Order: sequence, then C-alpha cells, then structure tokens
Amino acid sequence: MKRFFIVLLAPAVLATLSVAVRAQSSSREDVLKEIAAKRAELQRLEDQFLSPAEEDRAAFKELLSQPDTGLIRLLPRNVYESEVYKKNRQTLTIRGGGAYYSFALLTHEYGYGSDLSLDSGYLSVGFAGADYGMMIDLGDVSLDEISTDYPRVLSLLNYAAAKDEPQARAEHRQIQAGRILDGATYKAHLPVKIGTAFLLRSINYDDSDVLVAFRTVRQDTDGSVIIAWKLIKRFPKPALVRAVQAAN
Repeated sequence: MKRFFIVLLAPAVLATLSVAVRAQSSSREDVLKEIAAKRAELQRLEDQFLSPAEEDRAAFKELLSQPDTGLIRLLPRNVYESEVYKKNRQTLTIRGGGAYYSFALLTHEYGYGSDLSLDSGYLSVGFAGADYGMMIDLGDVSLDEISTDYPRVLSLLNYAAAKDEPQARAEHRQIQAGRILDGATYKAHLPVKIGTAFLLRSINYDDSDVLVAFRTVRQDTDGSVIIAWKLIKRFPKPALVRAVQAAN
C-alpha cells in the first residue's frame, strides 16, 4: 500500500517541480529585463550629466549646423575618478569617468581611440602604448578663422606620423618636452585656458589619426570644461611596425 501511494505521488511531484522551474526561469528573465531597463535609464542619466547646457548649444548653433563639428563636456579626471569620490559611490559607470573624448568615434568611453583628456587643470593627448599626439595653444582665436591654410594647421597637416614603434616612442618623449615644428612648440599637455583655441593632432595606431581645432568655452562649477570643436582632417588609419615585427 505504501509503495502504491509513492507511485501515485511521483507524477504530481514532477509536475510541481516543473512548475517551480518554469516560475524560476520566468522570474530570472524578468530580473534580466529589469537590469536592462535600469542600465538604459542609467545610460540616459550619464549622457545627460555629460551633455553641455542648452545655453551652450544655443551659443554654438551655427557651428553645430556644420558637418564634423561638436560641443562636448570633459569631466575632470582628478575629481570624478578620485578615490574619495569612488568611496562615496558617486561615480560614473563609463570607463574613464567622462574625462576622455574621441573625435574620431564621438565617444567619452576611454580606450576607443581617445584623443583628449582633462585632468588636474591640464588637457592631454596620447594615452596608451605607442599612441601619441601633440597640441598647441593658439590664443583667443575663433574656430571660424582656423582652416587648412592656417599656418599652424599646415604644420600639423604636413607632419608624418611615425611608422615604427621605436620612432613613435621617441616622438612621444620629444613631445613631452616640447616638439618644434616650423618654429612653434607643440606639447602633449597644456593648461586649460578658457576662451582659448587649440590645435590637436592625435595618432591612435590601428584606430584613427585626426587633426582637430577646438576652443574651451567655459568651465562649470565642478571643474568640467565645455569644448567646441571641428575636424580639420581625418588621415588614413595609421599602422605601426611593432618592435617584435621589426626584429623578425
């Protein structure tokens, strides 16, 4: 009698387990959907936090109507990537904390051909491996005045990117100290000056090589800087003969 009772219960138990498994699966799918929704909402909030103010966009409406132009906000890395900030859990999920920007890929995400960064009151170029770049301060010059026949633009247009790793690293070291081109000094780090135009040549091997003119518009209360920019030229994607390749 006891065995018969167990046999009768077996299908019911299996049915109950099947329902439980389906419920668990459904529950986990719902959680996954909720995670995706929250991630999308977080992305929207971070994009909003990184965006320039509407007044800034209105001031540069004419520039932004032209192709290959933009208006961005760079967050100070020394603030938003600081240990104190992270301990307070007031940090961004975007890699690099909004302190970097790629003019080629139009993203703040660090590691995707980053061309410019803001840290401790300085603008910088050239961040990983043999990648490098250079900048020059043009002073209070309108972006409208800067074109391909502008003297300093010609210098950077004619500059040939290094082809092998030893040369690229030598150029990087030279630019850190100050690279002379046509009588002007170009550097990898320059202090932030509001209301100032800069020229930037950024070489990211296997990704991008761009020449950009940008102007610092204003600095916000948190130290972030609003930057208006326009692309002067996009060079062919640079290739690099690595040290190992050269040895072989």
